[in-house]
Amino acid sequence: MASVDVEDESILASIFKDSFPENWRENPDFAAYLSELSSYGVEKLNREPERLSEERAQILQQTRELAFSNYKIFIRTAECTKEIYRDFGLVESSVSRLLDKLPGFGEKCRGFVKEAEEIGASRRMNSLTLNRHTEILEIVEIPQLMDTCVRNGYYEEALELAAYVKRLEKKHSSLPVIQGIVNEVRQSAQLMLNQLLQQLRSNAQLPVCLRVIGYLRRMDVFTEAELRIKFLQARGTWLRSILGSIPTDDPYFHITKTIEASRVHLFDIFTQYRAIFSDEDPLLPSSGQMVNESAIFHGWVVQKVSEFLQTLETDLQRGVGGRLDSLLGQCMYFGLSFSRVGADFRGQLAPMFQRVALETFHKAIQETLSKFQEDMNMYTLISAPAVLGSTIPQVSPSSQPGTLQPPMALLDFPPLACFLNNVLVAFNDLRLCCPVALAQDVTMCLEDALVKVTKVILVFHRAEETAFSSRERELFLQFCSAFAEDMVPFLNRCLQVLFPPAQVAQILGIPPTQVHKYISLGCINMNMVLEPLEFILPKKELPPVGPDTSSDLETMMPPGPQKGLSAAAESSSVPVEDQKGDVPVQYTGSTSTISSEETPTENTQVTPEPELT
Repeated sequence: MASVDVEDESILASIFKDSFPENWRENPDFAAYLSELSSYGVEKLNREPERLSEERAQILQQTRELAFSNYKIFIRTAECTKEIYRDFGLVESSVSRLLDKLPGFGEKCRGFVKEAEEIGASRRMNSLTLNRHTEILEIVEIPQLMDTCVRNGYYEEALELAAYVKRLEKKHSSLPVIQGIVNEVRQSAQLMLNQLLQQLRSNAQLPVCLRVIGYLRRMDVFTEAELRIKFLQARGTWLRSILGSIPTDDPYFHITKTIEASRVHLFDIFTQYRAIFSDEDPLLPSSGQMVNESAIFHGWVVQKVSEFLQTLETDLQRGVGGRLDSLLGQCMYFGLSFSRVGADFRGQLAPMFQRVALETFHKAIQETLSKFQEDMNMYTLISAPAVLGSTIPQVSPSSQPGTLQPPMALLDFPPLACFLNNVLVAFNDLRLCCPVALAQDVTMCLEDALVKVTKVILVFHRAEETAFSSRERELFLQFCSAFAEDMVPFLNRCLQVLFPPAQVAQILGIPPTQVHKYISLGCINMNMVLEPLEFILPKKELPPVGPDTSSDLETMMPPGPQKGLSAAAESSSVPVEDQKGDVPVQYTGSTSTISSEETPTENTQVTPEPELT
């Protein structure tokens, strides 16, 4: 059908304007109907709307009748269309899934083909392996055999297996089976190494150590220097276990057992080391040698000596009672035994024992001062009807040779008697281990104590002076005189017994007559001690201190027991070398105490009867 030409379109646009949509213009039926309308006359055009309405009503009626008569068909058609649409959707989704899985399926097929080829190759290898089953089984069982030999202690066979596996690794290092065998054999070799080192950490004798070191050298896991270090470390671990098992409750028991165990076992370790490892030159390394192997042993010995000295220092600080001389003798014997292997440490013992002896003496003096202070706080000047000091007959040195007689006049004054007894007890403890090097320190400590005693006496005087009766003033004067004329000179003589001026002069390289010129060197500065009491004491010249008053004391012998006295003038001497090794340090001493046998109270407390009125 011809479309609407331009002229007709302009006419229709002017007549109908916007009465129909734009898309109708392209419809051929619409163009034919417009052409037909343009050919109608006026009358027919007037009837055209009515005709169209009738035709429309007729078409609607036919449509209703058609739908009413064929509605089941329409329903089935709609259902079929719906099912067909759903089936087409399922088909489309299945086809999509199939397309998605086709690449994977193709990959699986290629994998199957490849796996089938591998299975075929593996089958051929299994057939070949079956033919060589016996030879392969021997190689595969090497790790198990190696482990059995190690656990049962068959180290020779284990080393042979390890050497065979090393050769096998060089030939077939690329095979995974061989690599697995090598790894398992290395684990067994490590177990064998641990077992051998554990034997060195036990109480192994020289033959066992020689055999173990031989095995370690054949294993070739350590250099010569490392092997020496491992040996010393293992033996040191065993020694520490021995020392760690010693009870530490009693310091003296602990250190004595430590000395004994260290001396015996360390000397065994030295013997084993020198039998196993030879050092041609103990000082200089050989040419081309990077490590001075002999210095390893020397450093280990120095470390063990340092550990022992530290343990000794700790136990000495904890306190060993009055057995310092016995402990010193054991330590000196220990150091002497070490001198045979070039590790003499006796020179380091003297300062340590000097310090402990001085600390013990200083502590005893401090306790003595505290006791004297307490006694003076409770002391009263009461005259006794019979003075104890005057009732005891004086024993002349000629009748009792070898004794250092304490002044009996001190028995009339219990605080001074107790103080002297406590100081003499400290001297008796000190003389067991009394190095001459402590002469100045001990003298200064005793001087300080006597100065404090003087201050305590002055405090007592200031507190009681206003209440003194004539008798009490006389007794106090006797008290001070006994302190200045009896006790202080006696303590001075005791010091010269402990530190003989002749011996001090010999060490200092001076004449014995010049020793007294050195301040606080085995001789108390009596002027400094008694100067605060000058206004109380009677005006009389103090007895001069002779240059050497110990010539007779050095020849004294230990006396027998006497009534009222426990005099002990025995001397003991244990020569040792000091730290520098050129000055001998001698432990000497001789003191005596006032016995409490004649006194009615504990220690040397004298309680006089109350004064009669």
